[in-house]
Amino acid sequence: MIAVSRADTSRLGRWWWTVDRWTLAALLALIGFGYVMMLAASPAVAERIGASSRNMFFLRQIFYLGAATAVMLAVSTLNVKEVRLLAWLGFAGALLLVAATLVAGVEIKGARRWLSLPGIGSLQPSEFLKPCFAVVAAWLVAEGKVNRRWGATILAIALYLLIAGLLKGQPDIGMLLVVTAVFFAQFFVAGLNLFAVGFVGALGVAGAGLAYLLFPHVQSRVHRFLDPAAGDNYQVTVALEAFGNGGLLGRGPGEGRVKNVLPDAHADFVFAVAGEEFGLVICLVILALFCFVVVRGLVRLLGETDLFIVLAASGLLTQFGLQAFVNMASSLHLIPTKGMTLPFVSYGGSSVLAIALGMGFLLALTRRRLSRAEDER
Repeated sequence: MIAVSRADTSRLGRWWWTVDRWTLAALLALIGFGYVMMLAASPAVAERIGASSRNMFFLRQIFYLGAATAVMLAVSTLNVKEVRLLAWLGFAGALLLVAATLVAGVEIKGARRWLSLPGIGSLQPSEFLKPCFAVVAAWLVAEGKVNRRWGATILAIALYLLIAGLLKGQPDIGMLLVVTAVFFAQFFVAGLNLFAVGFVGALGVAGAGLAYLLFPHVQSRVHRFLDPAAGDNYQVTVALEAFGNGGLLGRGPGEGRVKNVLPDAHADFVFAVAGEEFGLVICLVILALFCFVVVRGLVRLLGETDLFIVLAASGLLTQFGLQAFVNMASSLHLIPTKGMTLPFVSYGGSSVLAIALGMGFLLALTRRRLSRAEDER
């Protein structure tokens, strides 16, 4: 327990007595599960692909999760003004890097989503675009709604269309769907009327249909989901077997078999490894932690009067919850498969750092504030 006096007016002191420690504890618990799952899943994957060390992925993820924890805690100490500034800077940088992937990106499985940076390795800049755009869009929409600056709302829509064009060019349809869902959720919370909701919903359905027609990999995933015999469903089939083998309490740590045969056992299908080795109980605990963060965050917003904070936090929570849902539902064959990480639990440097940035924004925005002047301190 950190010993900080209530009379301490330093940044650390104010942070400790105003941050939502329950949400912080839940996020740190998810990071803890990330360490455990990398120790359980990654050595077998490294050995199977012939890596120089069995612990290559695990050691990297230790660094990523440590850095993510530091980022989340540091960002959570910011005031509202600083959050907006950091989001704008991060958005501008990430947007330029996403555009750079179309020219100098590393092509993997027909997609250009990554940049190879000396001393860093692969970077997926679109991951950082998600939390930063959620905050930027919230500010622009709030300006249009509260201060009647309709140019700000138009700018938000223009930036979304720019992002949509860049993500389509990569292509990364899954990322585009998440950004779209978050952007729409923010407009809905801001008071979008029912007619507009129906119109935007129709556009979303039309866009999904267009993606199905234009992109063969989207079409293939839908076909395989609807008819398992229509193509290769190896990973999903093995993942479902892993959940069945794990039962209620699991085979036990290190006793799982799925990690030896599943290509993405440490990444997109890490939830299946958790199901086999630790069983249904631990899977439900992980699910409960994600639900707690989302519900707790929404409850904290009930008494909030600043529209910007409401929209930004709602967008960040939608993004966090939706990403977790897509990963877990894909592993359970409830939706077509989509290569999306489980926040803080799956392997991946760009993903875990971007999620930490978003959750740092959330913790900073949902801190208790005694007055508006507190936001500037």
